Amino acid sequence: MAVRCPSIPRACAWLALALLAGCAQLPPRAETPPDALLPPATEGAIAERTLPAEAAHPGQSGFRLVGDGAEAYALRAYSAQAAVTGVDIQTYIWHDDLTGRMLARQALQAADRGVRVRILADDLDARAKNAGLAALDAHPRIEVRLYNPLASRSGTLSLAGEFGTGFKRLNHRMHNKSWIVDGRMALVGGRNLGNEYFAASDGPNFVDLDLLIVGPAVGEVARNFERFWDSPSNYPIAQLSPDQSSPERLQALRGVLEQAAADLHGSPYAQVLREDPKVQRLLEGGGALHWSPRWRFVSDDPLKATLPAEERSEVVKVLLPELQRAARRLLVISPYFVPGARGTAELAAAEARGATVQVLTNSLAANDVAAVHGGYSRYRRPLLEQGVEIWELKPGGGPANFSLKGSSGSSLHTKAMVIDDGTIFVGSYNLDPRSTSLNSEQGILVEHPALASELAALFAQQTAPAHAWKATLDAQGRLRWSDGDATWTREPEATASQRAQAWLMRVLPVESQL
Repeated sequence: MAVRCPSIPRACAWLALALLAGCAQLPPRAETPPDALLPPATEGAIAERTLPAEAAHPGQSGFRLVGDGAEAYALRAYSAQAAVTGVDIQTYIWHDDLTGRMLARQALQAADRGVRVRILADDLDARAKNAGLAALDAHPRIEVRLYNPLASRSGTLSLAGEFGTGFKRLNHRMHNKSWIVDGRMALVGGRNLGNEYFAASDGPNFVDLDLLIVGPAVGEVARNFERFWDSPSNYPIAQLSPDQSSPERLQALRGVLEQAAADLHGSPYAQVLREDPKVQRLLEGGGALHWSPRWRFVSDDPLKATLPAEERSEVVKVLLPELQRAARRLLVISPYFVPGARGTAELAAAEARGATVQVLTNSLAANDVAAVHGGYSRYRRPLLEQGVEIWELKPGGGPANFSLKGSSGSSLHTKAMVIDDGTIFVGSYNLDPRSTSLNSEQGILVEHPALASELAALFAQQTAPAHAWKATLDAQGRLRWSDGDATWTREPEATASQRAQAWLMRVLPVESQL
């Protein structure tokens, strides 16, 4: 059968549509008076739990690593249920799936109780959920704003057209993730909102990490949210989609979210939440915090894209001196790991100083963005030659309790570091050019030996032979991958398509976009 090609008139019509889509322009941003920064709550379940602990540790903040997906979901859901003054949510991705809908339901129910709810989402993902977010915004106690939005609110063609004509602006995204309740507790780290981030997906799940925070550090996270909230980089969704932010749309959404609650009740994930020991300890008021007076929260500017390239990354400005002082060990967990010449030199220098430098990243088979692996592969050999140790997570390499089925696959999404024996970093920042120069990022450094020990233990668990391959060079300088039982001479378990994508990105001059 002959392959039919579009006629010239039809091709011209498609081109004209694309050009028209690309002509879409954002209106002038509506003036929005700054919101009042609510004082930390003094009543309610969260205040009742955190205030005595803060009083017992004056001048310090409390921290806990949250690596378990079910616990990470439960902390968000139960804190929203307990909220009495405010819930502020900043996210890069919010999926329209079971856990995504349940968290939207918790936010809506909090607003029904009189709690102020603010949602700041990056529009690259949010555009596809525009109707639901706009419907939430119709609630008098909920406001939704979108970071660096597209002018068009639906359609693949219009999306392509806008990117074609406005790539320079739209290429900069907000990668920050924060969940702040009553000004008393916050979660920051790598997790977006959706099933695969909470070990709730029947398919691959992400190995991810949050840091739970109480005490004065919460104020820093909250003030940073205000900085982004009031920035001209975002638009109220009601201005972009006034026809979808209506009481009728909100009422329809309520039905969808109530169905999600019924779906959760009958799902295997409900059993996970009932049986997960970390979730049960949470419900019983357990879960020890580590208290420290030495911490530093850091975030890039919401207008990062307008700054000179060398001044854009506040996160790098804070992290680089930490890397340069590492004397005994440096553990790096970065799912999208493209260190570049500068990062490679810094890691090699730490190794030369006598520090043990170890890196965990995704294998090609586990990487959900195969193109990034092509950028990483340029630096793998030079790092190994300098003595840096590298592990690559297997596609089924998550912990045994990581997914509902236990063997549905996994991909690394944690962004964290351990410096020597006392300092950790947890955040949204990947060690790659996109995090450094294009996307806004954030994270927190904390000095505490127990936290460093716990994060090092997570690193050891995830680099164990059952979970990761170790990349090495043999006596002839050839790359090898091993898990102790078998050795591979090329990227293990990767598909032909993954290999092709990685190779293409390795040879093309696109590293700055990775």
